[in-house]
Amino acid sequence: MSNDAATPGTSDQPESPFHDLDQYLAIPRVGGLALSPDGARLVTTVQTLDPQRTGYRTALWEVDPAGETPARRLTRSTKGESSATFTGAGDVLFTSARPDPDGGSDDDPKAALWLLPATGGEARVVATAPAGVSGPLAATDAPVVSVAASVLPSARDLAHDAELRSARKDAKVAAILHSAYPVRQWDHDRGPDEAHRFVGDLTTLVDEPAHPLPDPAGTSGAEPGGTDDHGPHDPRLLDLRDVTRGVEQGTAPGRALHEHSADLSGDGTTLVTTWQVAGPGPQVRNTLVAIDTATGARRTLVDEPSAEAHSPRISPDGAWVAFVRETISTPHQAPEESLAVVPLHAPDGPAGAVEGHDDSATTRAENHATPRTLVPHWDRWPTSLRWLPDGSGLLVTADDDGRGPVFLVAFSPDGTTENGTAERVTSDDAVFTDVQVAPDGRTAYALRTSYLEPSHPVRIDLGAFLGSGAAGGRTPVPATPLRGPVATPDLPGTLVDVETAASDDVRVRGWLALPHGASADDPAPLLLWIHGGPLGSWNAWSWRWNPWLMVARGYAVLLPDPALSTGYGQDFVQRGWGSWGKAPYTDLLAITDAVEARPEVDATRTAAMGGSFGGYMANWVAGHTDRFRAIVTHASLWALDQFGPTTDHAYYWAREMTPEMALENSPHRFVGDIVTPMLVIHGDKDYRVPIGEGLRLWYELLESSGLPAGADGETVHRFLFYPDENHWILQPQHAKVWYQVVLAFLAEHVLGATPGEGDAALPTTLG
Repeated sequence: MSNDAATPGTSDQPESPFHDLDQYLAIPRVGGLALSPDGARLVTTVQTLDPQRTGYRTALWEVDPAGETPARRLTRSTKGESSATFTGAGDVLFTSARPDPDGGSDDDPKAALWLLPATGGEARVVATAPAGVSGPLAATDAPVVSVAASVLPSARDLAHDAELRSARKDAKVAAILHSAYPVRQWDHDRGPDEAHRFVGDLTTLVDEPAHPLPDPAGTSGAEPGGTDDHGPHDPRLLDLRDVTRGVEQGTAPGRALHEHSADLSGDGTTLVTTWQVAGPGPQVRNTLVAIDTATGARRTLVDEPSAEAHSPRISPDGAWVAFVRETISTPHQAPEESLAVVPLHAPDGPAGAVEGHDDSATTRAENHATPRTLVPHWDRWPTSLRWLPDGSGLLVTADDDGRGPVFLVAFSPDGTTENGTAERVTSDDAVFTDVQVAPDGRTAYALRTSYLEPSHPVRIDLGAFLGSGAAGGRTPVPATPLRGPVATPDLPGTLVDVETAASDDVRVRGWLALPHGASADDPAPLLLWIHGGPLGSWNAWSWRWNPWLMVARGYAVLLPDPALSTGYGQDFVQRGWGSWGKAPYTDLLAITDAVEARPEVDATRTAAMGGSFGGYMANWVAGHTDRFRAIVTHASLWALDQFGPTTDHAYYWAREMTPEMALENSPHRFVGDIVTPMLVIHGDKDYRVPIGEGLRLWYELLESSGLPAGADGETVHRFLFYPDENHWILQPQHAKVWYQVVLAFLAEHVLGATPGEGDAALPTTLG
């Protein structure tokens, strides 16, 4: 093997988990954060690899908000626990499909709602549903909880739903009759069941001596009054009431709550949720409604034909709802996201009830206030919201120049901001998620992540920030790491912020991950990684696309944010809107040129890789330049005329490109110009970018590319196919194969390794 084929730069690198795929996959993963109402307890979740190394188990861990004591594990089961939230009394609610000690055996267990008492003791089931429950919400000042559960459209209640499901299962019927669009979502078929929202009163729970709970059909499905068709309600379980059928408990909500986001008022009297409405044609959009948890009366809060609403947050005094407003794009105008507020109640009190399921445009449009946009000149897209306890402002996260800081937007009772700005609170080069605020408003907690570290809990000193100066001129503060449940892994290299000027003189930046020891004497081969979205940013740790696995093997990895990336202003998004093959492509080449000029980078050994939109861009690159030695394209768009009507959300695609624009920007038109070896990767369960894209790309590469299959059918191209994976490769054993095949392909074509030998050897698990 020649020197050119040797794994670059690995001899002097210290060992880390990234040098071994098994060690990497076994690194525990932190996600989610919940704070108790008194601010004394934090709970997060940790995923760990199961003994078979084919999945992950999630457990709840408690983290000391003061950072003094080590994190401690709260739960342990083979099914795992998730969606932790605190009740007003400090109990922890979570969902899990683990066996119920008071229940019978179940061959197909569904997630139930569990309660872990603040005073100690075993967790117990407090709510069930035939299809399981999800999305628990708890009022901070009342014993009210809400959960989501899917219900068959003709079911009268949860008990009837169980009967219908049993009959459907016994008849071995899987057919779904649709009357609306869409019919698929990511990797699963939609229907026939539909999401509903239920509420329950925790004070009705009785912790009786253990005896078997009744069948789930007769547990949480009773209507108000304590009984249903299946007998008396068991007092150990919440009497769940469906609040999404309207006052008369008649018409089901249909698809209104599909992928909804919701919030429960502090006093438990009001549920605010997104409410999906149809039209025109196959299009859908999200409005915002308020539901009385006692009666089910529903009022429309926000309904704009030109915009959608999501991520609602009710103010502590129950007067306002903050939310993210997203304009509906057109092929010539990119969407815009902004922070907005709307009164929870009309000036004359609650009004505009929408009974049952009357979704007529006239009814919806007449009974709601006009949303007010806060900081309208703030050129960033808010991603999550959290009110300060006194209602004087909101903590907001947003992508910003390759980071995702926390910002403070001040708020005054008249619905306007005090200074009209969003002040940056955190100074870290990182992304913050799951922001929580202590009841005194002086401290916040969050998960912090970047390409230097996976998510871990931190404390933010709001008091220090607020005291650093006058509003509008305060100094951002660094976050302080807490004693989380997982140590940060050692990295095999360094991270550098890089930038250049694009062909139109617009600044384009990104991150460059470099291996230890890379120098002018030993330059590292370069991998250009192109992010998906396309409305996103390379700014946070990714377990699926992790550059450090490549860096550990001597590669430099460039993570650029080209046109269409978020965090650089609306104009930067607009530069690439409807013209994917123009500014995004030239931006990528410009920053690649700049990085290749660095002495520690080997410009003669390069490859380009991407997934989803990044895969589209990899395909476009392949058809427009031969500068790279290899192309890896994952879950990629290939023929845009074919993709548009077959993706799971075709109506959204129609908002982005006209048929003429799609054809102009379609990579398949340039297949004859592809002369670079390509590795195509696709999952059969991918409904966002359907498998037809990968199949057509593979056939056309072999049949009509500039590097077609030979007379004997042999080809330098490869197709890695996953029959049971979706848009992402989620199973650990398959993620391992993904990296093994990618690394072998790169070793052969970028490093010059002999096919099938050494670093270019394929995993034996492929057969």
